[in-house]
Amino acid sequence: QAQLVESGGGLVQPGGSLRLSCAVSRSISSIYAMGWYRQAPGKERELVARITSTGSTNYADSVKGRFTISRDNAKNTVWLQMNSLKPEDTAVYYCYYVYYGVNYWGQGTQVTVSS
Repeated sequence: QAQLVESGGGLVQPGGSLRLSCAVSRSISSIYAMGWYRQAPGKERELVARITSTGSTNYADSVKGRFTISRDNAKNTVWLQMNSLKPEDTAVYYCYYVYYGVNYWGQGTQVTVSS
């Protein structure tokens, strides 16, 4: 089973930026949908951003205009560029992909936005 390894999380001040990376231990060229979810304490996991193999993207309303998702099939990697971060973006961010109807998840990376 392929592994997804996230990196790039950390502590940042409001208004700052972070770039999350998700490296997948298999070719992602045949994977249609990949993306990022997040889960804040006491809240349900929510979809943050999604990208398809054709480059089509979807974002949660709360992050539109601030976050950008991208993927590189040659590097088997998907990124999430997060700008203008707010305290409410604090959460564990999980990379995922869907393959033949099954969701595969990374272990998560903590993002904390605080002054």
